[in-house]
Amino acid sequence: MLKVHNISGGYGAAPILSEISFQVEKGKMIGILGPNGCGKSTLLKVISGIMSPTFGNVFIDGKEIDQYSTRELAKKMTILPQLHATAFSSTVRETVSIGRYPHQSGFFSSWRAEDESAVKKAMQQTDIEKYENHYLEFLSGGEQQRVFIAQALAQASSLLLLDEPTNHLDIAHQKQILDMIRKEVTENDLTVVSVFHDINLASLYCDEILLMEKGKVRAYGAPHEVLLEEKVMAVYDTRISIQAHPEQPKPQMTILPDLQDTLEKVITVEHLNITNEYVEFKSPFPLKVLSSAVHNAGMGWFANFVNRTVAPNYDIDNVKEEYYQYLVDKDFSPTNTVGMMTAVDTKKAVVKNYSMPFGEVIVVVTAGVGNAIDVSQSYKRNDFFRVGTINTWVLINGKLSDEAFVQAMMTATEAKSKALQHEEVYDSVSNTIATGTPTDSLLIASTQAGELMQYGGPITEVGQVIGKGVFEATVEAVQSYRKGDR
Repeated sequence: MLKVHNISGGYGAAPILSEISFQVEKGKMIGILGPNGCGKSTLLKVISGIMSPTFGNVFIDGKEIDQYSTRELAKKMTILPQLHATAFSSTVRETVSIGRYPHQSGFFSSWRAEDESAVKKAMQQTDIEKYENHYLEFLSGGEQQRVFIAQALAQASSLLLLDEPTNHLDIAHQKQILDMIRKEVTENDLTVVSVFHDINLASLYCDEILLMEKGKVRAYGAPHEVLLEEKVMAVYDTRISIQAHPEQPKPQMTILPDLQDTLEKVITVEHLNITNEYVEFKSPFPLKVLSSAVHNAGMGWFANFVNRTVAPNYDIDNVKEEYYQYLVDKDFSPTNTVGMMTAVDTKKAVVKNYSMPFGEVIVVVTAGVGNAIDVSQSYKRNDFFRVGTINTWVLINGKLSDEAFVQAMMTATEAKSKALQHEEVYDSVSNTIATGTPTDSLLIASTQAGELMQYGGPITEVGQVIGKGVFEATVEAVQSYRKGDR
């Protein structure tokens, strides 16, 4: 559809663009990224024909753009520039209708049904129908932006060039506009080349990313190939972290600010409170957490941790809503609390405390093994209703990498299973050594202060203390349970 071959040029004698080449297939959406002044908008102007390159060529459907007449090119390509200036007052409908100009046969040509349909559809897609008779100058910047996007869509060309299309838009309208453009790309083979400042939006909506640096192409390819931490940090000269999007197979970026935190980050067993109703750990600052909890599972930052006791016949069908309301009723902050539940008497929670060179490690375990299972034999069972639950907290004064968090989870799980083997806890159905219960939960939390611990496996200092602590605490908790505690 679009071929850019060896483009160089720009304003004045010093070229802004240098030897840029790439191709865009029909029905693809391409995002152009790069720091301010790298040439993104200039490249878009050259592609559109607004500027002529010093060297190189731009082809649309195999034909150089300067071989198209103005009207022919407008049928092939639409450009939405970054800034808009209105020389005269016009209504929203009039502004959108200008997009149909390339499809008119002459100055006095009649307005056709397909023109009317294209304008109405574009206004519907951009949610501006309610402003149809409003004058443009009385709209907000974001509303004006949606009007010009509608004008571009009404033009109904096969190639759409956009320069920061979500500029001035709130997040709801950013999503609406980009969802709509993405739908046109997927369902109607629209080809889109768009400049973005927002790396995450570009990654989420684009098939490929063109990363520019000082007028040159630094990288071109799928988002996961281009948006690598080292590469992005080098181009933008700032610290960032890349993670996976929670729903789409696309990388997402987080800025890492250089903030000076003077707070002493130390947690101790004094922050632990054990009652008849729950075990609570209240940190004076948020800890980085990875957990399989009932409330706020996954990775995040939280200051409060609650392991709540419930009756063996607790109704789990509405657990999310019920637990949330429980936290509210007990004056815990639902957004700042990780919540677990157990059928075990929380007064019998086992607490272990270990001093390590990197800092103190606290392990808290509640264990009931009335419904212990061997995970390798669990497929033979269909009855999980008896009392169970081994809940484990590992609270670390230290700084863990994401890899270390996962390895710490593995180490803790292996230590728990070894403790059950040591105590000869059996799966009553398979009559084999149990590895846990059907409802076990595990939490690893860290202050993220001090020297980075890259790994959390059993050969590391932190892994060794986790293995020792979880094993010892689980053994003691199982023994207490077997003495007749619920």
